[in-house]
Amino acid sequence: MKNKSAFLLSLAVIGPGLVVMFADTDAGSVILAAQSGAIWGYKLLALQFILMPILFIAQELTVRLGLVTQKGHGELIREKFGKAWAWFSISTLLVSCVGAIISEFSGMAGVGMMVGVPPWITMILVIGFLITIAWTGSYLAIERIAICLGAFELIFLVVAWMAHPSMQEIKEGLVNIPYQNTDFLYLTAGNIGAVIMPWMIFYQQSAVVDKKLNIKHLRAARIDTAIGAVITQLVVAAVLITTAATIGKTNPNMPLNTVHQITDALTPFLGSTAGKLFFAMGMMGASLVAAIVVSLTAAWSLGEVTGYKRSLEHKVHEAPWFYSIYTLSLIAGGAIVASGVINLVNLSVGVEVMNAMLLPIVLGFLFLLARKALPQEFKLSGKYACFVGVVLGVTAVFGLMGGILGIL
Repeated sequence: MKNKSAFLLSLAVIGPGLVVMFADTDAGSVILAAQSGAIWGYKLLALQFILMPILFIAQELTVRLGLVTQKGHGELIREKFGKAWAWFSISTLLVSCVGAIISEFSGMAGVGMMVGVPPWITMILVIGFLITIAWTGSYLAIERIAICLGAFELIFLVVAWMAHPSMQEIKEGLVNIPYQNTDFLYLTAGNIGAVIMPWMIFYQQSAVVDKKLNIKHLRAARIDTAIGAVITQLVVAAVLITTAATIGKTNPNMPLNTVHQITDALTPFLGSTAGKLFFAMGMMGASLVAAIVVSLTAAWSLGEVTGYKRSLEHKVHEAPWFYSIYTLSLIAGGAIVASGVINLVNLSVGVEVMNAMLLPIVLGFLFLLARKALPQEFKLSGKYACFVGVVLGVTAVFGLMGGILGIL
């Protein structure tokens, strides 16, 4: 009976980790993985698995902070380091959120154009859907919707299997790494930024608080986060493998410029109908769940610094600023995409590289809060603190330097 109760508790807790990890495999990550496979084959595949435990380490800290303190990330920074540092941290977050929202909407617009739907119509339908579910639902309702949408990303695992990758070529790609190539380093930085994003840290900490979880849920929340970290990196790896086995094999070093170009390159190998359908389903699922997460993150985080009401449990009239920020961020992103001036692939790579270059700030605050904001029982300390500090520090520096070298 005790084991059954523990299992049911774990099921009730699971959600924030899966949602944020499904959002992690967003339109930008999918496009970046496709670009990586098309240009470099399997040479960036090992990185996806190396980043898996690093992603868990970072998100476990934010879960611990949320469950123990019952406060969001921005609120904790304000309390421990002052309002100026809180605004500085939020400003970097908002830059990341703006780029992410535009990237998600561009991905959805690209899918719409595949079937002949103009971007402005796609944006109206998508924004209307996202506003409706936030304005009329609770946190739990939105969490369930997000998980269902994100599950469509698993279709990429099927696509990778259908592409029939060569195990010999995968082995060769894992060994022959062009470390001194600046273009390779630029995409490496982009892949790091596509896995550990500023808005993920802020979202999951706010989500566990909004879901009313507490410290007794820590073990289950860690399991939720670990499962999500494995799934999201398997999906990214699947996209990379698919394009490496198709585009990268027939047209090596061919850069991708549009979503339509990616599906066109896949259809000779997967079939016209299957190629378009599978890619469209995966892209829409990834983009929708990420758009929900990023918009909520912006609204939650601004509330944590300014103090306005910021919960999905409040009605619209009870938290007007929260719902206004959420809605305006969607409308602004949709308007930019509907204008048709965005190149999705270039934007996606650029946004992920920007995320990587912001990691010293984001991971720095995360590490310091885990050392400073928690009681002794849950504080990051001892040998594990040294290990985490080294892992996060190396990741942040490598992301920053890779981005700088790639730009130069």
